[in-house]
Amino acid sequence: MKNPEKKKAADDTPGPVGELADYSANPRIALDVPADCSGQRLDQVLARLLAQHSRSRLQGWIRDGRVAVGGAPIREPRHKLWAGDTIELAEAPDQRAEASTPENIPLPVVYEDDCLLVVDKPAGLVVHPGNGNWSGTLLNALLHHAPQLDKVPRAGIVHRLDKDTSGLMVVAKTLEAQTDLVRQLQARRVQRFYRALVRGLVDASGTVDAPIGRHPTLRTRMAVVRTGKPARTHYRVLERFVTCTLIECALETGRTHQIRVHLTAAGHPLVGDPVYCGGASRVPRGPRFSRQALHACRLGLIHPQTGSAVFWKSSLPQDLAELLETMRQEVLSLRCRAADEEDDDAWDDDEAGGPQVIYSDSEEADDDEVLDEQ
Repeated sequence: MKNPEKKKAADDTPGPVGELADYSANPRIALDVPADCSGQRLDQVLARLLAQHSRSRLQGWIRDGRVAVGGAPIREPRHKLWAGDTIELAEAPDQRAEASTPENIPLPVVYEDDCLLVVDKPAGLVVHPGNGNWSGTLLNALLHHAPQLDKVPRAGIVHRLDKDTSGLMVVAKTLEAQTDLVRQLQARRVQRFYRALVRGLVDASGTVDAPIGRHPTLRTRMAVVRTGKPARTHYRVLERFVTCTLIECALETGRTHQIRVHLTAAGHPLVGDPVYCGGASRVPRGPRFSRQALHACRLGLIHPQTGSAVFWKSSLPQDLAELLETMRQEVLSLRCRAADEEDDDAWDDDEAGGPQVIYSDSEEADDDEVLDEQ
């Protein structure tokens, strides 16, 4: 059992652990604990009083020493509060958004209001700045398009798409909207549908229910592993080609590379996937496709401000639409060849007994004369 006196002594220890960090440049918020919150945890009370922030964000601020109760720094989110306690909080700016520079990057906006915006991300655009991509990202474009997003963590981004995946993404424009959308994602109330061209012929619609985690040896990849997080992908067949199948996927969870990993595990990796398909893919007898053939085509959620269900659709980008047209032409060509072969087989059947020679009267007379002469 833990010794509470030992823990109390640790909290009172002078130095970086026991002192409230100096955040004088940041805005401070003073709050009084209501009577009906007496006996509750510090993070629970803050989540109730500051609903515009997520609980995980508030827990991080507590551990960073940004919260004091009765003037004493508290770094334990489970610390119990009592009616009349005074909380002091120094809000933290989002350093990733703060370090990012607005950039005038074309941003295909599908919908926008005071609460949120929906973008149709093109393939090749990185969502977050990171190693090797510190500029030219969706976040940089958002900060230029809506400068007020520098006050929202991650510039309002609540979910992401891989660099080479195209399609719909929702972005929150306020703290309240961001918290609401994150909670909808956690509760699996956000509907996300994808069009995917996969290798091989998929027999029927189905579900892949398999946990996803970091690959045991290739640490930059994800894989289906027993110790991974629960993940579920539903899919249905839309169109079959000669050696590929167009399917629609619906995400029940949102793990990193979920669709790519699940479909590879099912034996149908995405066409063009350079990571999970053993290198750059080539559709048989068709053009080379330089990215994974995956597009976020539909997005549905509850509007954080109005409470109404809203839904958006996105057409296939040109490169994927052209690839599908090539596949359809291949199917049509194959059917035409098959039909020609059937016609040839029917003609051969008619002549199975040998050719029948038919003469006209004049031809017969000529032949008789030739025989007489001989």
